[in-house]
Amino acid sequence: MFDKILIANRGEIALRVLRACKELGIATVAVHSTADAEAMHVRLADESVCIGPPPSKDSYLNIPALLAACEITGADAVHPGYGFLSENARFAEILAEHNLGFIGPKAEHIRLMGDKIEAKRTARHLGIPVVPGSEGAIDNIDEAMKVAEAIGFPVLVKAAAGGGGRGMKVAQTADDLALAISTAGNEAKSAFGDASVYLEKYLQKPRHIEIQILGDGRGGAIHLGERDCSLQRRHQKVWEEGPSPVLTAEARTRIGETCAKAMREMQYLGVGTIEFLYEDGEFYFIEMNTRIQVEHPVTEAITGIDLVLEQIRVANGGDLPATQDQITISGHAIECRINAENPETFRPSPGKILRYHPPGGLGVRIDSAVYQGYTIPPYYDSLVGKLIVHGKTRAECLMRLRRALDEIVVDGIETTLPLFRALVRDHDIIDGDYHIHWLEQYLAGGDR
Repeated sequence: MFDKILIANRGEIALRVLRACKELGIATVAVHSTADAEAMHVRLADESVCIGPPPSKDSYLNIPALLAACEITGADAVHPGYGFLSENARFAEILAEHNLGFIGPKAEHIRLMGDKIEAKRTARHLGIPVVPGSEGAIDNIDEAMKVAEAIGFPVLVKAAAGGGGRGMKVAQTADDLALAISTAGNEAKSAFGDASVYLEKYLQKPRHIEIQILGDGRGGAIHLGERDCSLQRRHQKVWEEGPSPVLTAEARTRIGETCAKAMREMQYLGVGTIEFLYEDGEFYFIEMNTRIQVEHPVTEAITGIDLVLEQIRVANGGDLPATQDQITISGHAIECRINAENPETFRPSPGKILRYHPPGGLGVRIDSAVYQGYTIPPYYDSLVGKLIVHGKTRAECLMRLRRALDEIVVDGIETTLPLFRALVRDHDIIDGDYHIHWLEQYLAGGDR
């Protein structure tokens, strides 16, 4: 097993990784920017190293500084968490060149799945169903028009690189296509340094379903059920739950085994999530994330498997924790991403937390790195924490979530808690009757 792991991240995921390391008896190194000197993971780690000023490019994305921190502390592996360098294939290669372990997939798989066009092509080759669209990047408007007319409007223009909803535009008609391609390309170039875009069929009211997988890198892989991440704002997930309210056991088994089989063929290492749009009983691959997901606690709650701990174990050559037939789905779990944002305008609200009281009780979990008196810096994402609730049934889970949301206190900053308190009482949410456009329509006050 690794002797000492450097956690190349911040916030709740850094604390989450630290906890897994402690349970494995592995020493930890926290790195931090000057803005995060008082962060909880810095306080709890065995060692800490300041790696630069607040801007991410000068600290958490500063590969030479991270390598120096490994050398100074004697760390023999790096856990990248999510975001930052977690899906940077070159970072994984550089660590290997310095005889350091990377707790994540093989660099070749990170690179492959980071290119959305190649990822789609690979998925098709592996037997994973894909959304109808262009075979590769679109070179000109004439080619785009031919593809769009073949698959039918509306179409979605998507960046070949990157993710997070950037570089995505909908063309409802042929008249919209040129502007959508230009706008998406410009966004992609600015965000990812690559203006390449491709086309996909735009589904009207699909669900966003993702399959959690775990591979040992030697041809063994299992799936751990699905998460329904359909409640989104600007392509950013807000509320995730598992199992999905709309999937049958047969559909779950079918798509889960399809994904696991593909990962066995790839000899995939570590955790990963294969994401789909689901409409009219059909799954359509959209992308694969080669890292731990923000919403991984949903899967942990319904399977009882510690994904971060297993991620560390398989990265060190360990075996999978169970065979596929030993994996069972128990009960229902929901996660709410609580952000430091105005609940109506979603404008970021950094600042000092004056009062903080987390909820408790059976089946209630909080993944958060904040504490009373902590100041949320303005330089990073606005995630305050994640509230995860588990119950024997979805109805019990919703009642427990309602109680937990009413109990939690975060004063001194604005948060999105009022939004969740409203959602958990909405009839569509209670019935599980929603899709990927539902939340934006709800926020706009329109027909859902």
